[in-house]
Amino acid sequence: MITDQLIIKRDEQQSTYTKDNTSESPKRSIVKSISWRIVGTLDTIIISWLVTGTLSLAFSIGLVELVTKMVLYFFHERIWNAIKWGK
Repeated sequence: MITDQLIIKRDEQQSTYTKDNTSESPKRSIVKSISWRIVGTLDTIIISWLVTGTLSLAFSIGLVELVTKMVLYFFHERIWNAIKWGK
């Protein structure tokens, strides 16, 4: 009796469920990467300045961090976009 109800509810849920097959374009991932890196790099520059006390060193650290983490984030997003789990 209970198992019949569970099976019926499960079948009803599957028939009304519509899967979202949309995914992000590479262009959107690039824009998201850039905007996030601006925020992250400002954070890194401020922390580096507080730790080192040198603004020029803080900007140098921030510049290196900006490039490397933006590239890493882009590939991280593209890989996760290809994973079907949780969609």
